[in-house]
Amino acid sequence: MSGYLRAPPPERGIFCNRTLNMRAIKAIGYDMDYTLIHYQVEAWERRAYEYIRERLVMQGWPVQHLRFDPLLAIRGLIIDTQKGNLLKANRFGFVKKALHGTRPMDFEAQRTEYARTLIDLAEKRWMFLNTLFSLSEACIYAQLVDLLDEGKLPGPMGYVDLYGVVRSSLDAAHMAGKLKADIVAAPERYVQPDPETALALLDQRSAGKKLLLITNSEWEYTVPMMRVAFDPYLPRGMTWRELFDVVIVSARKPEFFTTRSPLFEVVEATGEGLLRPHSGPLKAGVPYFGGSALELERHLGLSGDEILYVGDHMFGDVHVTKNVLRWRTALILRELEDEVRAIASFRSTEVRLATKMEMKERLEAEACQLRLELQRRRSQYGPRSEMPEDQLLARLVVLRSEQEAMDAELGPMARAAGELSNPHWGLLTRAGNDKSHLARQVERYADIYTSRVSNFLFATPFVYLRSPRGSLPHDPNVPGGTPVFPSTDPTTGSNP
Repeated sequence: MSGYLRAPPPERGIFCNRTLNMRAIKAIGYDMDYTLIHYQVEAWERRAYEYIRERLVMQGWPVQHLRFDPLLAIRGLIIDTQKGNLLKANRFGFVKKALHGTRPMDFEAQRTEYARTLIDLAEKRWMFLNTLFSLSEACIYAQLVDLLDEGKLPGPMGYVDLYGVVRSSLDAAHMAGKLKADIVAAPERYVQPDPETALALLDQRSAGKKLLLITNSEWEYTVPMMRVAFDPYLPRGMTWRELFDVVIVSARKPEFFTTRSPLFEVVEATGEGLLRPHSGPLKAGVPYFGGSALELERHLGLSGDEILYVGDHMFGDVHVTKNVLRWRTALILRELEDEVRAIASFRSTEVRLATKMEMKERLEAEACQLRLELQRRRSQYGPRSEMPEDQLLARLVVLRSEQEAMDAELGPMARAAGELSNPHWGLLTRAGNDKSHLARQVERYADIYTSRVSNFLFATPFVYLRSPRGSLPHDPNVPGGTPVFPSTDPTTGSNP
């Protein structure tokens, strides 16, 4: 068996929230951008940023000096459009870190602003960064907040108005097609090839799965990008079109999953992707425009948990398909690879940090008992020890000194833990010692999650993925689950 099993590195595992038997999946739908095709994030987002900036310059805004900062925002942050803040919240919706514009908010300012606030993404005030495509708008919005505060932007204007300008400028760049024209003209600058993705899809197709491409991108963009990403890595004479049973472009997700929209055939013979109204069963080999998930289900003769949808957008790809259609869901989080590597590199420090925290908690527990003893003596109630009060007070002084020394050791390690992967925000899936708001969304809506589609190679189309046993603080052990890669000893980094 070992001769056939190629174990991936840990960062390329498939992680399971809800047990998923791939043998029961009859069809697999894929998003294209940042799912089947991964882009050079910094190059793409810098170009998107530049288009927003250019449009603002054309409107007379003094923003020529602004530059894209790839570290200023990460997926899973929340924009507070009323206050001009970038936020990181924990799974309960409490704000744990905040920037006003590009400037960190100190503890007191953050507490004053958000101590009584629970983030509810259903409110229009909050904009959740669902995807890597959101980084450019978050970056320039934060920079523009600084300029607005300094009185350097045309007004009168509030933070909500400012976000509307940024959003409309980015939408206009997409509508004009300039950004995607740049990508098509120089894919080597923007696309990060993954030759193994084609093989993973070939495995799935040969195992009897129907493969579906459901993308919001236009036909004129989809064709050259899929050709670049797949054709060089397929068997001789085969093209990307032969991988998919159904191809749907301009799908208008998430509406594709929730509404009934007209379906059109893309007429390829014209070379311009003209459209023809469609009725009746879907035709083999014909690409389609628009339509709806219900129409697709009827064509396939499948529904619900027989279909797995794979995408990178938390709301448009995963949340809606799970909530409305009850399809099985897979989220692509490319940042997961850096996240897992960062956690592994910090493991030894984290062990030291945990050991020191246990020592600190013991010191705190003893100090609390001494304070209670003094309180009971002075109020003359309850059981009390025979130790003289001056000795109790002296011991408290010693404990306080030891705690201060312990805090001096813990501080740098705790700060380093909070800056893993990103100096402003730390890890994608953590907010302090808790799970981040993004991690909670992943838990709720993604049956499985992984860093890239080609990771399915290691699992095979026949895998039975089992989730680990759930835990609570009183029951912290988490045995079980299906390891898609061999577990490692956290102290040595080696396989047992």
